[in-house]
Amino acid sequence: MENLALIESFSEFKDDKFIDRVTLMAILEEVFRNALKRKFGSDENFDIIINPDKGDLEIWRNRIVVEDDMVEDENEQISLSEARKIEPDFEVGEDVSEEVKLIDLGRRSILALRQNLVAKIQEHDNTTIYKQFKDLEGEIYTAEVHHIRHKAVILIDDEGNEIILPKDRQIPSDFFRKGDNIRGIIESVELKGVKPAIILSRTSPKFLEQLFHQEIPEVFDGLITIKKVVRIPGEKAKVAVDSYDDRIDPVGACVGMKGSRIHGIVRELGNENIDVINWTNNKQLLVTRALSPARVSSVKLNDEDMTAQVYLKPEEVSKAIGRSGHNIRLAGQLTGYEIDVFREGVEEDVELTEFSDEIDAWIIQEFKKIGLDTARSVLELDIEDLIKRTDLEEETVQEVVKILKAEFED
Repeated sequence: MENLALIESFSEFKDDKFIDRVTLMAILEEVFRNALKRKFGSDENFDIIINPDKGDLEIWRNRIVVEDDMVEDENEQISLSEARKIEPDFEVGEDVSEEVKLIDLGRRSILALRQNLVAKIQEHDNTTIYKQFKDLEGEIYTAEVHHIRHKAVILIDDEGNEIILPKDRQIPSDFFRKGDNIRGIIESVELKGVKPAIILSRTSPKFLEQLFHQEIPEVFDGLITIKKVVRIPGEKAKVAVDSYDDRIDPVGACVGMKGSRIHGIVRELGNENIDVINWTNNKQLLVTRALSPARVSSVKLNDEDMTAQVYLKPEEVSKAIGRSGHNIRLAGQLTGYEIDVFREGVEEDVELTEFSDEIDAWIIQEFKKIGLDTARSVLELDIEDLIKRTDLEEETVQEVVKILKAEFED
């Protein structure tokens, strides 16, 4: 048959990395049947024989022989005189099989055939890619930087798949160049139209958890369990670990001698400060451990409103709160409690909310964000430290300090 470009292209399709021979044949038949429906109104009386390995295609139309003046449907019936042009001994009522040449479909139909075939193959590939990466959600994946845009980095893996690393899924200290290999977690896979959108994340707590699985053999083997991970990407993280084997120190195994085991993870995350703590079902003890490196004196829990009153010596307060309030915020996320810090030995103190007539609510909220909710908790820190932690203007901080000091001077 004619050596048309459509047939020549079979070989390139059968070598497609996502498609098997049976699926290719089914797609090819569907495309050709659609073309036959458009041309003849129906495809029910056609046989299509395909051999994609050799690029062979045969289409046969089956019709019934009728008297010359009895043809009602030219697609399903053929007149006796026309049938005898094919074979001179045909009789009325017999079946006639006649090959349909691709050229008979018309040039425009042939061009449409190829376009439809390419579209169907691409649709199949996209569906396969979607399923492949959907199964990888939550797993670490590595790809190469292909293009750097303002809002995202476009990555390409070894199979040529495009993966997106959005700006808000990048660690603040991340800096990439074209050709760099990037590790992250497959966070989500969505079909947008027919094309899958594969989103990579380096800020997800799941990424840190999977790094532990890769880097710590005891975690990989299931001897140590990651109970919970909370992060402020690039700044600080807390990882609660547990072991069902009393002979294993889960914290020591994860950190390693002088931090040797966790060092690679810290480096991967842009020197993110990682606290590894022992998980416990004792809620008071968990809150105490979560506020590490601060040494907690006592804890009072209220499970109804999920609040925790934590008492510390004055010199431990800043440790409990941490830089920019990171430590106390992560401790709250890890334990599920809203943690309020109180200083031991301080007899007189006043809640900041009591000064709402003199201090704007949004300013009070800024102090609360870093764990400072009483007058003395603010006054125990110097003005420079308060400015750095809250990002408030120096004039504002000085005015607040002046108001608070006046309360105790009176």
